[in-house]
Amino acid sequence: VRAGPVGRDAGDLERGLGDRRRPEPGPGPGRHDAAPAGRDAAELAAGRPGRPGREEEEEVRGHRLHGHRPQDLHVDHRPHPRRRPLRRLRHDDRQARPAQEAAAAAPDQYTLALHKALMFFNAQRSGHLPKHNGVSWRGNSGMKDGLSDSTVKKSLVGGFYDAGDAIKFNYPMAWSMTMLSWTVIEYRAKYEAIGELDHVKEIIKWGTDYMLKTFNSSADTIDRIVAQVGVGDTSKGPMPNDHYCWMRPEDIDYKRPVIECHSCSDLAAEMAAALAAASIVFKDSKTYSDKLVHGAKALYKFGRLQRGRYSPNGSDQSLFYNSTSYWDEFVWGGAWMYFATGNTSYLTIATAPGMAKHAGAFWIGSPNYGVFTWDDKLPGSQVLLSRLRLFLSPGYPYEEILRTFHNQTDNVMCSYLPVFNSFNFTKGGLIQLNHGGPQPLQYVVNAAFLASLYADYLDTADTPGWYCGPNFYTTDVLRKFAKSQLDYILGKNPQKMSYVVGFGKKYPKRVHHRGASIPHNGVKYGCKGGFKWRESKKANPNILVGAMVAGPDKHDGFKDIRTNYNYTEPTLAANAGLVAALISLADIDTGRYSIDKNTIFSAVPPMFPTPPPPPSAWKP
Repeated sequence: VRAGPVGRDAGDLERGLGDRRRPEPGPGPGRHDAAPAGRDAAELAAGRPGRPGREEEEEVRGHRLHGHRPQDLHVDHRPHPRRRPLRRLRHDDRQARPAQEAAAAAPDQYTLALHKALMFFNAQRSGHLPKHNGVSWRGNSGMKDGLSDSTVKKSLVGGFYDAGDAIKFNYPMAWSMTMLSWTVIEYRAKYEAIGELDHVKEIIKWGTDYMLKTFNSSADTIDRIVAQVGVGDTSKGPMPNDHYCWMRPEDIDYKRPVIECHSCSDLAAEMAAALAAASIVFKDSKTYSDKLVHGAKALYKFGRLQRGRYSPNGSDQSLFYNSTSYWDEFVWGGAWMYFATGNTSYLTIATAPGMAKHAGAFWIGSPNYGVFTWDDKLPGSQVLLSRLRLFLSPGYPYEEILRTFHNQTDNVMCSYLPVFNSFNFTKGGLIQLNHGGPQPLQYVVNAAFLASLYADYLDTADTPGWYCGPNFYTTDVLRKFAKSQLDYILGKNPQKMSYVVGFGKKYPKRVHHRGASIPHNGVKYGCKGGFKWRESKKANPNILVGAMVAGPDKHDGFKDIRTNYNYTEPTLAANAGLVAALISLADIDTGRYSIDKNTIFSAVPPMFPTPPPPPSAWKP
């Protein structure tokens, strides 16, 4: 199934029966090269649960191995320069700015693009849409999801459609919600300043409300999760499904199967991360926040006990969003669970040396080391846990792995810089994180976000930069990289076009998207009736505002062709990365620092006992 476009047989394109999907960027960092320690290759291929006994010991025992240091970690171990005196504008400095400067403070291009990028999520909503949804050509859809499946018989109405189809994949959807929540936690003041805070929170809640329906969220212990609604495999003959047909979601009349999983550690831990991160976003709504935390605990426990990948070989989900490992989700989910609850048992899991090893943290020679994706969360986890070290420095027994992750984050940031040739760049300047493969932009925006966010972390810690071997680089270098990639996406490229629909004067007009390509004219086009719109060379009748398409090829070339999903299809996960990169770079004055340093630590107890109060003043 992996030969050719993923999830399609060779004749699908000619017959018009198939659909896309994003091929993965090749072997993930330390994920395909060898099976994780403690599992043989056959187990990994079959997606069978790992052996909790010995592995569980390995994961946590490493905390007791004092002095453990990976020998193959080629990073600079010198301490970061600290306490750089940063000049910050005082209030009277700002008052002294020339009037013409204040008048020129129009929104920058990142802010303008952000408004549009968020609208893509409105267009992807499934279920009963609110009146203020703002996408005139969308209506209620998927109103029988779950209820029409005799094996489930419960409402699964809501959530988001993944891309140009109407499948609801929990795995990338959960990652997208985690990413959006992360941005709100860090950049809440920015969202508020541009009037998008309520909007992005509503998007997150639309996703988390749906996820709470996909398992028994009121129970302490669960035994199954809904992984997917709708299927796309077209290799089994002429059976109407979300890829065999080209229909508006509102007109779908074929069966939409529900896929459940009973051993799916990766999906469970990612969903736990999504609910945990969202609980911090909604911490002022205690009842809802507590509900999210409760669900996250049940999911993470289920993932740890019932080991296995959610996408076994040959399954529908493996054709489109195949997960290569669950160890990175254990680290990622454990970190978010710790921040949401303050329970150090989650931090113990996330920082266990054995866990880091299984997740591929020490496989630095892997060609995709440091590529942050919906499948590999390790690079994001390392940045997130470096934050903990920078601002709270919890010390023993966590310091060893936190220091390692911090150094590895430095290494990843070095790898993004053109001078080191870790990744190729196109002549137009786009980094090739998937080594010249198709659909590159989803990886680019994630890297831009991590680089920009890490620069903000260092600035907030009064640290002027970081080392790449013997060379010191300032945080401005990271922002320059991030901006160069976003500028390319927004129009500064050889095609002189924006890859975000509706942004700029020139952008893709034939986006691979069923709802956008079929007129909203009151006519119901059946399973095959919509294909005339798929094959049409005319521009889409509906503008999918804010959608970032898959992107150009390795030669900076782009074909605005609806049938070629490798160029023109947007996805939920890619747009989540775009939003993250845009809000991190948006030039919005919110005070001394760009990020909110403390909110993420709201549930974390003091690292050291509170000192006793001073004695009363002496009196004779």
